[in-house]
Amino acid sequence: MHFAFDLLQGAGIAAAIGIRPFLPTLLVGALAAGNLGIDFGGTDFSFLEKPPWLAAVVVLLVLSVSALRRSGPEALDRPPWAYALATFSVVAGLLMAAGSMADDGESIAPGIVAGMLCASLGYLVARDLLGRTRKRLDREAANALTLYAEGAGLVAAGVSVIFPPLAVLVIGGLLALLFGGRRRAGEKYAGLRILR
Repeated sequence: MHFAFDLLQGAGIAAAIGIRPFLPTLLVGALAAGNLGIDFGGTDFSFLEKPPWLAAVVVLLVLSVSALRRSGPEALDRPPWAYALATFSVVAGLLMAAGSMADDGESIAPGIVAGMLCASLGYLVARDLLGRTRKRLDREAANALTLYAEGAGLVAAGVSVIFPPLAVLVIGGLLALLFGGRRRAGEKYAGLRILR
């Protein structure tokens, strides 16, 4: 049972980090430092709850907020920010998921795989959804949309740490958004083909 809970916890955290990488990473690091639902201490992943790692994540958060203010929310969807966010999301997601497995002495391999997959899923869904939604909003509303994504990432990370079975809802919701968005896009293009 510990294995399943640890894997769900790691997968949910990774998915949350994929949605928005920095605040969920800081939240999980802070919870781990306080041994609240997760603890990386005594594992090879103890650095994830240490001040140098958390300070580096804060610096990256400040840089991303600065980019948002300078260039608008769509700046994070274009290179180099898109590549940097995707890379950080996947790496932090797999590290957190592996750390969750190591917390109870489980093999970290499933955590690495689940972390990579779920962080990638979260990133792709959030980027697609935010990109489609921003096109329909004015600049002020688009900026607020980024705050909603940060909040969603925080909530997803928090519930995944505190009650790991809820990670199923996080991952299921992301899959529903992924396939629902693709289905709507397919219907749109099918409608355009009919018009020809």
